[in-house]
Amino acid sequence: MLETCKSAQERWGGVHKLIDRWLNSRQGLIVQFCALSSGKPLSLDAPLGDTLSRFCETLMDYCSHGHFEIYDQLLAEAREYQDEEGIELANTLVPKLDELTSRCVDFNDTYDEHCTFDQLARLPADLSGIGELLEERFELEDQLIEKLHNIHQQPAVAV
Repeated sequence: MLETCKSAQERWGGVHKLIDRWLNSRQGLIVQFCALSSGKPLSLDAPLGDTLSRFCETLMDYCSHGHFEIYDQLLAEAREYQDEEGIELANTLVPKLDELTSRCVDFNDTYDEHCTFDQLARLPADLSGIGELLEERFELEDQLIEKLHNIHQQPAVAV
């Protein structure tokens, strides 16, 4: 997952500051996810509850930035450059991303702040599921960035 994130940063990093910040946020989310998934999130400095709460907060921030900033910006670029193919792709992918966001919110609602012992017992399985969900989400988002953000570069090269 981290390698995919680095690849995305190499492809699109520096092109647009908004996307740069979002990809950096993605990398931070992945680092936190790996810390939780490693089975060693407990320390004197960061007990499980704190680590899990920070992960949930980062997860919600990442999802929010996607929906309320990035997707809108990418779609605006597609409309500006009259990229009908890109707009169609966004119309296909954004509902899928909405569903994935809903599942992230469900994870957050379960584990942010106070969760029961029974819920904590399910944490390893739920983390595995959220990891798969994030990987799918990142792939869909990368498709949007590839298609919608890069369309504006083609006319610039031709000029």
